[in-house]
Amino acid sequence: MLSATTTTRTTSLQGLASSVPGKLALGLAATAVVAAAAHIAIPLPFTPVPLTLQPLAVLGVGLALGPVAGFLTMLAYLAEGLCGLPVFAPTGPGGLAQILGPTGGFLMAYPLVAAIAGGLTQRLAAIFNARSSRFASALLASSLAMMVLFLSGAEWFMYYTHNSLQATWIGAVAPFLPGEAVKVVVAAGVYSTLKRPRSI
Repeated sequence: MLSATTTTRTTSLQGLASSVPGKLALGLAATAVVAAAAHIAIPLPFTPVPLTLQPLAVLGVGLALGPVAGFLTMLAYLAEGLCGLPVFAPTGPGGLAQILGPTGGFLMAYPLVAAIAGGLTQRLAAIFNARSSRFASALLASSLAMMVLFLSGAEWFMYYTHNSLQATWIGAVAPFLPGEAVKVVVAAGVYSTLKRPRSI
């Protein structure tokens, strides 16, 4: 019974995503999810980079929508922020100032992160069809996407703050790694659970 319900919901979402209005609606809903995740933020006293659920949401967008739609959705998210909508973490000034601020490298990488997570997962999952392989594919792709996120974020942080490599490691990378590892596992687990063959 549960499998039938899950299959029906999946089919409905696939039908929605097949039309242009449906794709736009899903994209806007995805930006709202990322914005909500951004507002679950914990500021840290030693760095302007807060702890947020945003990376998990960005990975989810890429895995759920695929590389192209995920990339465009995250571009739309950044555009919403540029227009002054309160979609970024509340610890920053918002708008263009936040994109060009110390956390801007993370924000600017979001479209690429979603594209990598979605695209690489699809390529790997096409090779391996087992459910465990779907988890491994999403885990590997999300890990690589997260590496790109932190490379971009740390590079911009170091440029903006003129900090040393060690200070950048402490302020923009090291404190976040345990939490990001959990987010990668959660994203891969949710993907492998929901992305089931239609026959199930």
